[in-house]
Amino acid sequence: MPDTSTEVAIATTTLGSAAANITFSSISSTYTDLRLVLVGTTTVADAIFLRYNGDTGTNYSRTVLQGDGSTAASSRQTSENLIYLTRTNLDTTLPQLFEIDIFSYAGSTNKTCLVASSQDKNGSGVVVREVGLWRNTSAINEVSLNSFSSTFKVGTTATLYGIL
Repeated sequence: MPDTSTEVAIATTTLGSAAANITFSSISSTYTDLRLVLVGTTTVADAIFLRYNGDTGTNYSRTVLQGDGSTAASSRQTSENLIYLTRTNLDTTLPQLFEIDIFSYAGSTNKTCLVASSQDKNGSGVVVREVGLWRNTSAINEVSLNSFSSTFKVGTTATLYGIL
């Protein structure tokens, strides 16, 4: 739940029809940080990813930690053209929660984000923590959530918050 004393809801999208992506654009630079919260499913079990300002260049890196109660894993990728948000595919029926904190999004340094995702698969859930880097000094004015080969299902909700 957002802390209403420091977080301002900028925009919310709740899908009335399936969509391949959810994009927030024309983001004002008046906040310190951003938080993007996504709760959803996809029409086919599929991974999703994040991009800033439509950048498809190999300017992204990430470090991932994952656990499911019995095993843990970690990985690191560099020079990617996106930030994966899942190590396991989204489910078609059980919603997954993503909280993406984007730090100093309007500053003049490279942009970092912290991704927390959690999914309960009826007792066999998974939690993932990820640090993403966008090697670009431009202010972020667009954030896009995308599915690789599926669509986000009806009812998927994404909310973008500005942190004061």
